[in-house]
Amino acid sequence: MIKIGQFSITLINDAMTYVDAGGAFGLVPRALWSRLLPPDENNLVPMSQVCLYVEAHGKRIIVDTGMGTRLTDRQRRFWQIQNEGGLPRGLAALGVAPEQIDLVINTHLHSDHCGGNTRWRSADDHTVIPTFPNAEYVVQRREYEDATHPNERTAATYIAENFEPLRASGQLRLLDGDTELLPGIVGMVTPGHTPGHMSVAFHDGGETALFVCDLACYAIHFERLAWMTAYDVEPLRTLETKRVMQQWALEHDATLIFVHDSKRPVGKLRRGESSVYVEPLDVRWLD
Repeated sequence: MIKIGQFSITLINDAMTYVDAGGAFGLVPRALWSRLLPPDENNLVPMSQVCLYVEAHGKRIIVDTGMGTRLTDRQRRFWQIQNEGGLPRGLAALGVAPEQIDLVINTHLHSDHCGGNTRWRSADDHTVIPTFPNAEYVVQRREYEDATHPNERTAATYIAENFEPLRASGQLRLLDGDTELLPGIVGMVTPGHTPGHMSVAFHDGGETALFVCDLACYAIHFERLAWMTAYDVEPLRTLETKRVMQQWALEHDATLIFVHDSKRPVGKLRRGESSVYVEPLDVRWLD
């Protein structure tokens, strides 16, 4: 658990996935990235699917909901999923029921980040309903517009069942730019991965944390401006957003949380002699 002032932030890994390294590292030469994260014999590298459970201001908050529990066998094979269902399992271990969640923050609507927004009514009834029936869900309006008007590149990851039931139930609120969701909790637009992608900042008691999310999937992506995934819709914008957020992280001495990094999920950005680097912190997740 991470303490930021009076806020408590618990990392819950919804699943461990294994993806082709060409997706994870894009144009970065294999000779460079493979020294840091050696692939397996099928050129696959691990990607955790970290969600946050946050207690602040007497509220229970989820940031991102992972892969979810409605996966098909084809999706499991594609993602090489291990240990799925970590978010509901982790909440149960904390003694938190889905009905107790007040707010769900969606950083963006790619299926590996919002698949747990909804669930089947039961094992026998595949009607799709909100997982957190009493929660308000929020996402950037631009992200929702892109998700509801996908193209050939994005159609496979923008799955309507992950968000349209929330619109139908009246639980989805669309945000227009940087938004303070609760005192000290800010959804910050950090475009590049998608135009409407946002990271989530936590400020309390003179301390700061940032859920970086897919602005930088791994800590190494945050350290090196030119390193980014093949999944980024606007890669040059990712680069410039990271330039700004590196400076922000240094100025705030922010605790950084990386959604897909199984080696360095949490750390702080430091200045070296010729570059910046992420110093890892000893924080692990529930799964």
